[in-house]
Amino acid sequence: MKKGFDEIIAKVGKIGMKKVAVSVAQDSEVLEAVKAAKERGIADAILVGDEAKIRAIAAEIGMNVDEFEIIDEPDMIEASLKAVKLAHDGKADMYMKGLIDSKNFLKSVLDKEVGLRTGGALSHVCVFEVPTIDHLLFLTDVAFMTYPTLEDKVNIIKNTIPVAKACGVDNPKVAPLAAVEVVNPKMPVTVEADELRQMNERGEITGCIVDGPLSLDLAIDPEAAKHKGATDRKIQGDADILLFPDIHAGNLVYEAMVHMVEVKNGCILTGTKVPVILTSRSDTFETKVNSMALAAVVAEEMKKQQ
Repeated sequence: MKKGFDEIIAKVGKIGMKKVAVSVAQDSEVLEAVKAAKERGIADAILVGDEAKIRAIAAEIGMNVDEFEIIDEPDMIEASLKAVKLAHDGKADMYMKGLIDSKNFLKSVLDKEVGLRTGGALSHVCVFEVPTIDHLLFLTDVAFMTYPTLEDKVNIIKNTIPVAKACGVDNPKVAPLAAVEVVNPKMPVTVEADELRQMNERGEITGCIVDGPLSLDLAIDPEAAKHKGATDRKIQGDADILLFPDIHAGNLVYEAMVHMVEVKNGCILTGTKVPVILTSRSDTFETKVNSMALAAVVAEEMKKQQ
């Protein structure tokens, strides 16, 4: 049975509606996604921002804003701090970016007083439903860590495992990607990928299977693995988590998939006290709704681990 976002949304229906705090909520696309998320039983919302503007936009899109709690704060920076504090204090299960630039939104996430830092590294994960692949793909990191070190990559893997588990993948297969599938001392990315594999075998990275270095075709295409004779690999075209060597590789693959292939996707920031929904203005309405559904199941998984 193919796994996808319909299954994730159905899972939210079983665990119950979550609550999202929206930072600077006077954004039509975000409000439309919030409206749909409530209608689909994914999440209720606390809207923090300029109440007059929120109500005006809501009227334009046919949204009954009286169904939602509104905290009036016209100043964007203050609104972001008030919104993140709701998540920090346990009054919201997840935190979402509205009409505020990413830099100031992330400042609120990292705020020492009311932010969502846990003391560990933060990383970003995008979950894709691809028509030609029978399982979900978890791409990381495509938006946050620029040039991850070996230690960073370990943390990225550890941040992504709970996301995969929340989506029904109990023992995800992690593919540290490179241009080639063999170790080449002149290509440091391949050396680090092999070290991650060894760390997994030594029990230093648990809860998953790591096999690297792997080229992208060997990671996601069983036929390519067969033709290349990769029958001795732990991953033979069936990777769950694609670990990119840097933000350039990750972001280029992400953009190519979003703009060139009929896919469904959702994205969250991980390593935080609660899931953080950090979508861009170019992301579709469905991507924003899918991201809330993803954050909801991850929030439930995080509660189990506490």
